[in-house]
Amino acid sequence: MMQWWALLIVVYLSILLAAMQHHRRALYPSAYTIKRGAYSLINPTFQHSEKDASLLFEILLAGMQIRGERHPLQIPDEELASLRSVEKLEVICEDILPKKLSDIRRLAADLSQRQRPMSWRDFERTVLTLVYTSQTLTNITNKHQREVWTHALVQLFQAVQRDLRAS
Repeated sequence: MMQWWALLIVVYLSILLAAMQHHRRALYPSAYTIKRGAYSLINPTFQHSEKDASLLFEILLAGMQIRGERHPLQIPDEELASLRSVEKLEVICEDILPKKLSDIRRLAADLSQRQRPMSWRDFERTVLTLVYTSQTLTNITNKHQREVWTHALVQLFQAVQRDLRAS
């Protein structure tokens, strides 16, 4: 009977160790934490169908602004902003996407070393990070900061381009 429990403990610890390593290797590790008290928002994605992709495109065309760490997502069109499905987009943009330059550069470096195509979740988040980076770049006046952000933007774009070619 004792051997059965020992085997169970070994299996449990192996699963726990594998899960911890997965979080460390994930492109977006914050996606695996509970957001806003809803278990369903662990590792959220916005696009599940062609309709969702069209909605995201419409939201971007309406002038969606992904603000910094302390500012919420801003969608100028009140009708689009009030849609229930936008809640997941808000969680992704506010809680999952990297907002610090160092985090964005880490992401770009991880993507440049990647040998296989991104998952659709990571691809969606990378495109949204690309949008955030381009929006941030338009507000930067310091020449050095502008060059660093531009380099990060180019690296993200190249990662998306490389991923699209692999598909």
